[in-house]
Amino acid sequence: MAGVSLKCGDCGALLRSVEEAQEHAELTSHSNFAESTEAILNLVCTTCGKPCRSKTESDLHTKRTGHTDFVDKTSEAAKPISLEVPKATAESDQAGNASTSQPEGNAGIEAAVNWVVEHEDDSDIDQMPLVPVNTKFEAPKPSLTPEELKVKQQELREKARKKKEEEEKRVEKEKEKERIRVGKELLEAKRIEEENERKRILALRKAEKEEEKRAREKIRQKLEEDKAERRRKLGLPPEDPSAVKPSPVVEEKKSSLPVRPATKAEQMRESLRSLKQNHKDDDAKVKRAFQTLLTFVGNVARNPDEEKFRKIRLSNQSFQERVGAFSGGIEFLELCGFEKIEGGEFLFLARDKVDMAVLNSAGAELDSAIKNPFFGVL
Repeated sequence: MAGVSLKCGDCGALLRSVEEAQEHAELTSHSNFAESTEAILNLVCTTCGKPCRSKTESDLHTKRTGHTDFVDKTSEAAKPISLEVPKATAESDQAGNASTSQPEGNAGIEAAVNWVVEHEDDSDIDQMPLVPVNTKFEAPKPSLTPEELKVKQQELREKARKKKEEEEKRVEKEKEKERIRVGKELLEAKRIEEENERKRILALRKAEKEEEKRAREKIRQKLEEDKAERRRKLGLPPEDPSAVKPSPVVEEKKSSLPVRPATKAEQMRESLRSLKQNHKDDDAKVKRAFQTLLTFVGNVARNPDEEKFRKIRLSNQSFQERVGAFSGGIEFLELCGFEKIEGGEFLFLARDKVDMAVLNSAGAELDSAIKNPFFGVL
């Protein structure tokens, strides 16, 4: 069977004639061609009749025009190829036509063929195209000497450095503005918080004063009730609120046994109040001192015959931390009957000096000091 195309052995392109093979060789420098029985694809658009010799060309046509229907006429267009070499004049004419009609640049054989197919019916296909003369031709700029090039590079570097410095200054300025804004917001938030805290403390103090007032009034009423109860137990008539208590009566009450715990109680209360006021900044330690004193008094009241509960070493570290370090702690124990012995090394309560009434009063005062949140405030 005779060949119907020429096939490039280097890239596999199918060519219709020797002329196309020569053009392909000039464009690609390929020189290995052989006769092939494989027909060149011929797809004809049913809409406009444009022939396409490859699937790529048909896809481009579809993309450009929107035509999608093609008829395969490869078998109809297939003809035996002529291997005769054209004359030199024909080659020069064809070369001249190709140079004027094909677009500039090495765009490939398919693009050249597409252009030829699209313009083969143009009336001026064989005329030489006219190129407008560029009347505004600019002379090429003279090249720079090495010294001028170094100066130019230095200028560019200096310009870039200045631009970078300006950008850094701008960014730093923006950051400083942001820091100032954030600082102002923090100060305002702190001021508002302090103002709210001050209002809260004032409200709390007001509530504490009112509570203290109520507590003092309750304590006063309780004292009046206790006083009336003691007078009733002693068989005395109720006290007239308008009557002024004469001083000789007070002296007589001091000399009588039932009244002595009340006097001791007042002294104990004053001692505890002084202790709390002298250490009002450390409520936790003051409360611990009161609890320790209550433990000492309770142990003696429950076990009056046990000497270990009636003797306290003043140099004991635990005692010093809990009671001895507080002004008024040792004085309170002395009011309960304890005395310093052995050169002030011990506090000792003799068995014959254990007074249960005094110890009970001491326990009551300590219990009130621990439980009453307003004890010693005024």
